[in-house]
Amino acid sequence: MTTLEIPNIGTFDVELWEEGSGTPLLYLHGYERHPGAAGFLKRLATDHRVLAPEQPGYGNSTGFEHFTDVQDVALFYRELVESWGLGSVDVVGHSLGGMFAAELAAIAPQLVRRLVLVNAYGLWLDDEPTLDPFGPADQVKAAKWHAGPPDVEPTNFVPDPDDPHAPILFSARNLGSATKFMWPIADRGLRRRLPLIDAPTLVVHGTSDGLLPVSYAEEFVRLIPDARLHRIEAAGHYPMVEQEDEFVSAVSAFLAG
Repeated sequence: MTTLEIPNIGTFDVELWEEGSGTPLLYLHGYERHPGAAGFLKRLATDHRVLAPEQPGYGNSTGFEHFTDVQDVALFYRELVESWGLGSVDVVGHSLGGMFAAELAAIAPQLVRRLVLVNAYGLWLDDEPTLDPFGPADQVKAAKWHAGPPDVEPTNFVPDPDDPHAPILFSARNLGSATKFMWPIADRGLRRRLPLIDAPTLVVHGTSDGLLPVSYAEEFVRLIPDARLHRIEAAGHYPMVEQEDEFVSAVSAFLAG
């Protein structure tokens, strides 16, 4: 657990998964949960120092009450990165974390060396509305995966296995935190700020994502000045899980460029 105090805002206690050495890489997790020591993070840590915080409002991380909007979260991450004293970092953001990663790159370009957005939220297209990620659980679960969900979703940040009610409370708290930034839609003005991003950007998208159509990834690429798209076939909202090899290869090659 790491503690961050931001003057005139408040104190945050943040669970932090860290591994590896080399170029620092900030990983921002999606709307459901922190992936913990998932295979793709451990593989990225073979040539990066991966720092993956659990966002306040999730799991054991505290300080969610200090967030009033998306910009507050982006400023929190700016302060967190600056507190590490590492200079600029590579940033990989998945899902809701992709929205925050893009916001960080827009407001603090000096801190973001290269940016990777993975099946990222933050936009809205009238011609192709997204599926409500807080809708019927079975419908959402089926929409997230190309080949069906794995038996155990990758995470080390889990509730007490001895408490039968812990998983339900854990999930409810996490999703409740996400609704602040995603419900009823996740468009909070990011479209206006994407052209401010200076960092070279790779937009990764699983083409079978039933939550976010590929057109959303294409719109990110259109709006960010130096961005390109990498589609991953046979993968849904979690391409780093369903197609881990291709994901790690594409991201590692881009970050090394």
